[in-house]
Amino acid sequence: MTFSEISTILYDAIAYIAVGFVIFYLGKLAYQLVHRDFSVKEELVEKDNLAFSFAHVGYFIGLLAAIGSAIVGPTRGLLLDMQDIAIYGALAIILLNLSIWLNDKIILRHFSVRKEIIEDRNAGTGVIEGAVSIASGLIIFGAVTGESGNLMQGISSAVVFWLAGQVALFIAAAVYQFITPYDVHEHIEKDNVAVGVGFAGALIAIANLIRHALMGDLESWGWTFAEAGFELALGIILLPVMRFLTDKILLPGQRLTDEIINQEHPNVGAGIIEAFAYIGGSVLITWCL
Repeated sequence: MTFSEISTILYDAIAYIAVGFVIFYLGKLAYQLVHRDFSVKEELVEKDNLAFSFAHVGYFIGLLAAIGSAIVGPTRGLLLDMQDIAIYGALAIILLNLSIWLNDKIILRHFSVRKEIIEDRNAGTGVIEGAVSIASGLIIFGAVTGESGNLMQGISSAVVFWLAGQVALFIAAAVYQFITPYDVHEHIEKDNVAVGVGFAGALIAIANLIRHALMGDLESWGWTFAEAGFELALGIILLPVMRFLTDKILLPGQRLTDEIINQEHPNVGAGIIEAFAYIGGSVLITWCL
């Protein structure tokens, strides 16, 4: 590799990083604009609100994944790549904030998410809110990567697949509530962080499977939706199986439910193990398919 080629690679990398930081800054401004009823700075550095930190960092992780979707893959030239990163970055900001709103209205509709995170500093709710952003970022990553025609076709397919992914998350949330022997929302509202962590892991696991199904060139809508539906079905099967295996293998001698809700101080470590089981299982599935 010649010095000129190395210089070009370094120049392009610096340009990608620079536009990525600009999008991050715009994403921060958008988040503050949408949540004007509280101060991000005050929650993070003055109140040391851990619940808000979880939600806020999850938002930026989701934004990072979404921005990455426009960076990875074959280059179209620096100027066109910069254009794609800017457009899909702006789209990601919009979709991520919509995801948070949908999460508040559908997945966590049984209580006020703002009250739980801002007023009660409920870390379990913050973890779930952050997980929804991460899950949405993964879905956007899968929807945007690959070739899907011209720019407008790419944007429209990304939006359609993001919406389908949100529906998949709602289904996963309903299934998770069905397979757990306790009311997930009731215990989250009681500030049970362990329950929130386990639930968050289930959402991210499902999103990872959807990401894998959506990646690659768009050959046909029917084929892509069929593949996404197949992997969603695998994910739905994964949830009870991995919960059972967590009981029998990862927490030998103890029942997961007892550790999470039947103790004076819920075992957050058990919730982390449960979340790992879901996410690890989804990663294993994507490796095998």
